[in-house]
Amino acid sequence: MIHLTNITRQHGNQILFDKASLQILEGSRTGLVGPNGAGKSTIFRLITGEEEPDGGDISIVKKTTIGYFSQTTGEMEGRSVLAEVMAAAGNVSELAESISEMEEAMAVPMGDDEMADLLERYGNAVEEFENRGGYDLEPRAKAILTGLGIGPEDHDRPVESFSGGWKMRIALAGILLINPDVLLLDEPTNHLDVESIVWLENWLVSEFKGALLMTCHDHEFMNRVVKRTIEVANRTLTTYGGNYDFYLKEREIRREQLMASYRRQQEMLAKEEEFIARFAARVSHAAQVQSRIKKLEKIERIELPPEQRSMKFEFAEPPRSGDDVVAIDGLAKVWPMDDGGEKPVFSGVSGMVRRGDKIAVVGVNGAGKSTFLKVMAGQTEGTSGNLTIGASVHTGYFSQHAMDILDPKKSVFDTVQDALPTAGIGVIRNLCAAFLFSGDDVDKRIDMLSGGEKSRVVLATLLARPLNLLILDEPTNHLDIQSREILLAALSAFKGTVVLVSHDRHFLRSLVTRVYEIDHGEMISYEGDYDYYLTKSGKLD
Repeated sequence: MIHLTNITRQHGNQILFDKASLQILEGSRTGLVGPNGAGKSTIFRLITGEEEPDGGDISIVKKTTIGYFSQTTGEMEGRSVLAEVMAAAGNVSELAESISEMEEAMAVPMGDDEMADLLERYGNAVEEFENRGGYDLEPRAKAILTGLGIGPEDHDRPVESFSGGWKMRIALAGILLINPDVLLLDEPTNHLDVESIVWLENWLVSEFKGALLMTCHDHEFMNRVVKRTIEVANRTLTTYGGNYDFYLKEREIRREQLMASYRRQQEMLAKEEEFIARFAARVSHAAQVQSRIKKLEKIERIELPPEQRSMKFEFAEPPRSGDDVVAIDGLAKVWPMDDGGEKPVFSGVSGMVRRGDKIAVVGVNGAGKSTFLKVMAGQTEGTSGNLTIGASVHTGYFSQHAMDILDPKKSVFDTVQDALPTAGIGVIRNLCAAFLFSGDDVDKRIDMLSGGEKSRVVLATLLARPLNLLILDEPTNHLDIQSREILLAALSAFKGTVVLVSHDRHFLRSLVTRVYEIDHGEMISYEGDYDYYLTKSGKLD
């Protein structure tokens, strides 16, 4: 359906692709992986025509419908949510008008050839209209919105009344509605909660029949949806015939094979070069020397790809806290409304966080998870009830909105130094380097950083302090899969206590030992890991 052949593309001084090729075949399910900045999003823009290649060819089968979900929503205003989503299927609406016009034309007498031509065009239009789901467009739009967490009570709300994250869901719903031949998804799970991620996963696996090309930082989502993985790295595209776990294993096997071939070649080259150096001055060996020189000139040298940069850190041994870290008794929170009313968030929450717990706080979007963490972290007070922090507890809080706790005008270096006021410059630079800020990068201002970079700065400031209670609200947002795995390993080894909210199921399955579910304003405690919670709550995904 879509072929990228020998593509070359350069951004400034950075060469992203050098004669790279990619095929998207009918019904294929492909995941793009690779370090940030390697060119994954550029591939999407090349396919959609937003960018042109510097060299090579891009061919797309005629009448192929492409749906592209990116991380920018554009302007959304002047329509209801449902109308906004329906508007995304503009070509389907145009088809409906065209079909209606042709049906009217059929009632007018005309020649046989003219009628045959009209019937052919009518048949093609009806077939495409059916394939695009034209006859049930509105019910499907409502079902998709509900699946993505925007219920029927909000379908008629003005789209401009929604926040940026919810607008991303509305934009995604519009892309899914058009049911394209090729679906391009750039980080579709970034603004979704677990329930919406599971719905999207099932929709892609069971409902969507077209070809899929996507990037995603959710390990489990990638494993369940994709059947082929393409690594974008080192100016080329490398295909692996399986899901993300298969890619990790196969990549390691290929790297070991490449290393073995590289070592054999280096040993051979060393012997040949030694022979040349040893006998270069001897006339009796002149022919052999020249023969070996020519042989070496023709050999294609094996090059090892550079190691991908990654975060490297582990939490320091935390000071010991008391056994009872946080005691919660009848805690409630109510937010005041602009109209003078009140919005209940949760009530009657009781429980005990014990030393060494790794607790996940779960619940549907809007249940009050983030508010609960804010109360625990001392960022806001409960309206009633009690929350008592135990003896010798030193708390660190990670907000899902990194700018909430970062000064936008300070540099990366200054921000980390504030957390380590007595440390030397070398210590601070080493800590920054562990989170991929080296050289001049440490002088970047916070307001110039990407979401992932801001997350890494906040994590660095947490690491800098002797903490034994980490309260983490979506710590994996904006981190790539590799960085998530490193954070997961560090938290698993952390000897203190962790309470977190995350929509990354792989992260939750691998880390947590207990689960607090906030449901209809109350909290239920599950004394087991994430799979135990899913089984006991009947929410197996």
